[in-house]
Amino acid sequence: MNDIEQKIIRLIEEHQEEIIHIGRTIWEYPELGYKEFRTSQLFCDFMEKFGLKTDRNLAVTGAKAYLKDKKEGELTISLIGEMDALPIADSPYANPETKAAHCCGHNAQMAGMMGALFALADPQVQEAMDGNVVFFAVPSEEYVEMEFKHGLMDEGKIRYGGGKSELIRIGAFDDIDIAVGHHISPSVTACVANHRTNGFLSKIIRYEGLSSHAADAPERGVDALNAANLALHALQIQQESYRDQDTVRVHGYISNGGEAMNIIADTVVMEYSVRANNLPAIEDANRKFDRSIQAGAVATGCGARLVTMPGYLPTIPVKDTRAVREAVEEGAGSYPVMEEDPNMIAGGSTDFGDLSQLMPLLQFNTGGYSHELHNKQTHPTDEYLAYVVTAKIFALTAYKLLKNKAEYARELMADFTPAMTKAEYIRYMDAHNVTETISMKPVMLD
Repeated sequence: MNDIEQKIIRLIEEHQEEIIHIGRTIWEYPELGYKEFRTSQLFCDFMEKFGLKTDRNLAVTGAKAYLKDKKEGELTISLIGEMDALPIADSPYANPETKAAHCCGHNAQMAGMMGALFALADPQVQEAMDGNVVFFAVPSEEYVEMEFKHGLMDEGKIRYGGGKSELIRIGAFDDIDIAVGHHISPSVTACVANHRTNGFLSKIIRYEGLSSHAADAPERGVDALNAANLALHALQIQQESYRDQDTVRVHGYISNGGEAMNIIADTVVMEYSVRANNLPAIEDANRKFDRSIQAGAVATGCGARLVTMPGYLPTIPVKDTRAVREAVEEGAGSYPVMEEDPNMIAGGSTDFGDLSQLMPLLQFNTGGYSHELHNKQTHPTDEYLAYVVTAKIFALTAYKLLKNKAEYARELMADFTPAMTKAEYIRYMDAHNVTETISMKPVMLD
């Protein structure tokens, strides 16, 4: 490590209690996607305390702060923290007011991203970097509360469910050259995360039948739950038609299954995701999904409304991970370090995948949490690892990309070919933002 890198680590060590306090504060007040008003305000207040220019209200709650005054043509690195939590009301760590819990570990992203400023704000460190750094607090990475988000779309407040997807659309990433992201991974201590993920499309299905007494007058009802059951069976028997190498996942739940056991269900609502690791496989699974939903409606005589919303795109690994790999090795200190196989495919999805289609994406993991993520028992067990080490790696990665006349950043960008342009990305997303009425609600006979 050179003198500047040693100083970065020392400055973050000196402010470790403040960084841990940020992580705890966000942990104790988790907020759901596009509702992260308190977390966004905390971020903005912190950035402005250092005198950073801050743009607010991006994609409802998003905010970005510039380390330096913007200059035309300079390279810009973005350190990204996700603000939202999960709707796990029965978690012992859920906030009673928001009914949310940070069992996703996003509070650690925010603490690390914000904590990096304690080092990068230092004048000597800034002087050693040939380029700018943007601290970016982004909303709504967890693709949940789909009906709420569809309502925001109807109101014209957003067009996409994912926060980074929406920020790309409105141009908030137009001045970013390289993105740096983090995620908690309870199975590791510190890790370079440069692997593929699934992308997905999101579905809301609403079957409309006719209610009636299920025992006394079943002939006067049309059971929407029967339509859903038939569609679920059709989805199940499609599984053998998917290729193993595409890692297709079709999963969801019935969010509204009727009113009572003795009332034929007149409304059933289902929320689903259709995932795969490449766009052709997503399209294939999507066609099969829609056919299955249509079959349930046609066979039972129910009405059906199928809403398709663009989810996230598959993540594309980069070839050159030197900056983040060195940062992880130096920032982890005595914690063991590993590097994932770039050919590994994670079954889940992230809107970091959308960014990876457009710009180089460097990602890393730290541990310090119990259980697997999205488990209601997930909670911090090593705050220093989860928050402080994360801050070190964020800061070191930014510095390494921009030191020596931004040598690493320029070589990373020269070796990167975008999978699509921003215009192509928006066309793809909009093409999968559709509502289809499959059949009309049945009419009760006299």
